[in-house]
Amino acid sequence: MDNLSQIRCWLARHPLTLDAGLAVGVFVCMIAGSFVDPHGAHGVSWVLRGPSTLSLALMLPAAAALVLRRLAPLPVLGVTTALALVELITGDPRAPVSMAAVIALFTVAVATDRPTTWRVGVLTMTVLTGTAMLSGPLPWYTQENLGLFAWTGMAAAAGDAVRSHRGFVHAIQERAERAERTREEEARRRVAEERLRIARDLHDVVAHHIALVNVQAGVAAHVMDRRPDQAKEALSHVREASRSALNELRATVGLLRQSGDPEAPTEPAPGLARLDELADTFRHAGLPVEVARADHGTILPAAVDLAAYRVIQEALTNVQKHAGEGAKAEVSVVRVDGRVEITVLDGGAGGAGGAHGSGDGGDGDRGRPGEGGESEDGHPGDRGGHGLLGMRERVTALAGSLTAGPRYGGGFRVHAILPLDRRAAATTKDSP
Repeated sequence: MDNLSQIRCWLARHPLTLDAGLAVGVFVCMIAGSFVDPHGAHGVSWVLRGPSTLSLALMLPAAAALVLRRLAPLPVLGVTTALALVELITGDPRAPVSMAAVIALFTVAVATDRPTTWRVGVLTMTVLTGTAMLSGPLPWYTQENLGLFAWTGMAAAAGDAVRSHRGFVHAIQERAERAERTREEEARRRVAEERLRIARDLHDVVAHHIALVNVQAGVAAHVMDRRPDQAKEALSHVREASRSALNELRATVGLLRQSGDPEAPTEPAPGLARLDELADTFRHAGLPVEVARADHGTILPAAVDLAAYRVIQEALTNVQKHAGEGAKAEVSVVRVDGRVEITVLDGGAGGAGGAHGSGDGGDGDRGRPGEGGESEDGHPGDRGGHGLLGMRERVTALAGSLTAGPRYGGGFRVHAILPLDRRAAATTKDSP
């Protein structure tokens, strides 16, 4: 079986060699056909006579033309048909030169489309059969003439069937390749989305806990000599925040493990059920946080619940880092129809807009509008980090909206709207 496959592959790479062998075989068959007498005393019989010189002169170029049948199918058909017509008119008895025309017609049917096949086939059939019936001493209804009609018709039909089969197989292969490419593209897209989601979680976890550790460490260093008890309390908060950061990092990075790896994360993703615990971490860090909830015990989808928690976490982290001394934060969660609205306000005096919107641990204060990561209209500026950008991407991915900017009279405001039904929200958003 392997040897046969190798032979097929070699012939596919050398089509002219195959056609040359076919031409030799056709020439031999035409020579052999010259010794057949279809009108003998006892029917079809072999006779001891060879082809005439004219017949040999017609058979040789007709067979030789088949070597080029793949390169120029229509010209080869024209040449072989013309030689067959000369043989039908002059040959007596006739030699089977029309065999080359039949093979050339088959090649045309394979190489062209169906309309061309039938037009050329009908023309070739009519010309050859009509010439055979009208010329020569035999009656028009002899089996030799009818056989020529049948062979030309079968050649056109067989070639059309072969071309259709090859087209069908090619279409199946193309669909399979397209489906494979689509699966690979979908897999790459999902991997990219998962990486982006994990990157957002890592950013939120690190920014939140490192900000708390930084603040508490600064407090401990400030009161270490005068009030060691307060310094010890601040250091305990540092230890607790760092432990929480490590646990969340372990759970998030654990998502990157392979399916068979041990110690896969089992802790559920954080949500609004842990909002009071989140607020307590900021209160321990010295930021007064007031929480008001009017969501009436709504059970949120997992993605919405996580996004709401991360938005509040990131906004409070920005307040802690950039709002300045004496600032306080207000968090409200409200259920309105089919959506949840989250608002985080602060009354800080650290400036409007600037690094307050960056949320990535930048080293500047909130600054003036346009100097940091966020401009007055809530869009990222030329500098700063990716805090607000990450929040906006989270909310937009759930077909929601987020606005952030300075408040009138000082402070900053972050407002997010998260639809509970993502599909309905997307439909409403796309409708005119």
